[in-house]
Amino acid sequence: MVTMPDPHLALVRPVTPLTPEGCEECLKVHSPWVHLRLCLSCGHVGCCDSSPLKHARQHAGSAGHPIVRSFQPGEDWRWCYVHEALV
Repeated sequence: MVTMPDPHLALVRPVTPLTPEGCEECLKVHSPWVHLRLCLSCGHVGCCDSSPLKHARQHAGSAGHPIVRSFQPGEDWRWCYVHEALV
């Protein structure tokens, strides 16, 4: 079986984290987060689906930026919110 690359990978750009200190929205409202995700289209830093407010998923949906990577030290995986799969 041949697996085709995720077409959303075309949206990946070199990015700089906009808020390297944490989830952009959680920092504004003083909410805790569990883990962080970095948008690979624009550099938005959002909290994961295990966090109370799930800002990374919200950003992916509203901005149309489906590919994130873990922003946790030592982790190097990427996720597509559209396909709900590692890429």
